[in-house]
Amino acid sequence: MELDQFLTFRVAGCDLNGQMRGKRLPISDYAKLNDGLVRLPLSVMNVDVWGADIKKSPLVFDSGDQDGILLPTERGVVPMPWLGAPTFFVPMWMYCEDGSPFAGDPRHALAAVLKRYAGHGWSVTAATELEFYLVDDSGDHLAPPINPLSGRPVQGHAYMSLRQLDAFDEYFTDLYQACADMGIDAQTAISEAGLGQFEINLNHTDAMRVADDTWMFKALVRGLARKHGMAATFMAKPFQSEAGNGMHMHFSITDQNGNNIFDDGSAYGTDSLRHAVAGCLAAMPASTLVFAPHGNSYQRLTPGSHAPTGVSWGYENRTAALRIPAGNPKARRIEHRVACGDINPYLMFSLVLGAALNGIEQKFAPPAPIQGNAYEHDVPRLPTDWATAIEMFRSDPLVAQILPRQLIENYCLTKEQELERLRDIAASDHWKVYLETV
Repeated sequence: MELDQFLTFRVAGCDLNGQMRGKRLPISDYAKLNDGLVRLPLSVMNVDVWGADIKKSPLVFDSGDQDGILLPTERGVVPMPWLGAPTFFVPMWMYCEDGSPFAGDPRHALAAVLKRYAGHGWSVTAATELEFYLVDDSGDHLAPPINPLSGRPVQGHAYMSLRQLDAFDEYFTDLYQACADMGIDAQTAISEAGLGQFEINLNHTDAMRVADDTWMFKALVRGLARKHGMAATFMAKPFQSEAGNGMHMHFSITDQNGNNIFDDGSAYGTDSLRHAVAGCLAAMPASTLVFAPHGNSYQRLTPGSHAPTGVSWGYENRTAALRIPAGNPKARRIEHRVACGDINPYLMFSLVLGAALNGIEQKFAPPAPIQGNAYEHDVPRLPTDWATAIEMFRSDPLVAQILPRQLIENYCLTKEQELERLRDIAASDHWKVYLETV
């Protein structure tokens, strides 16, 4: 990319809600990014979904609202195809004045988990499946998108329909080209169960790369939708009568010799796979606040809705919270199916991979895999409301083994403030809060 063709560029880090927080800079500042040029208050990484300071946060008045330093991540320069004027984006992460990683930055949390894997000589390969809706938000109520071919709102369910994909072909053609330009390895696209709902898979690669891709992909999907006269949303439940948006994560672990430590040549996998499953199950209930981070998220976590509500696992079973997909044993992996589409990918990856590693290191034993409909099994349940999820997350010892204490407390304070403020907003208007922020 020839940088001298640009007048300005963007830099941003990821806050606790997965939103981009940063600045627009003149191109002359690009060469100074590694010198600590970009400074932001540490508290900016921990604001609420509206962008407001957390009133009880120790990062604001108690500490004098101190600055941190944004430095470039290893990802480098990325184009921003959803904007009208040519420009580019540099992903950043936050450091303290003394050069230490800022504990409230979710990307640093994932880096710390992956460093633990590296200590064993292992690396993590991951992939994500992201569901989203294209919608019409021009009226007082959220509505299905206008079919570009007919000029009428989308009607009828079109699960796995090529007709539905073809109707929005211009959008998806632009989306795939933009992914290629940004270095995001987008794979299969399908029309999902909801009206105007779609899913795109991001290919298996290094876990941090996939987390970066997932974060930027969400911004890309929303930005390009606006260019095409629509909105796009990863809200967990945009429409009460339609399917919710989930984000499934697949992962496997590779040793120094390139071998998948979950592969024993069979359909069942190794003891390491079962230990990882047990670790994920043990941390799952208290991790729900990260898997379902917003008020709207809990409308998705209902029985019989294709969203897991119980702590279970199974082989080739899509009703279970953890699925072990069939196929070539060399690709043996775990699919984590709990998370809503509104998650922060760095936090979600941190908890899933941290819990799996705890299970392997401590040799946790899982219960028997379920068969049949998971909703009919007597298994532990995930919390069904936001307030309970906050309290479980704050006090759980397994979560504390994975995430920094400062991040845990800041995240809980953030969610408590959002919960309180949302009570003053009519339920019919909640979608206006979440449409493009999550």
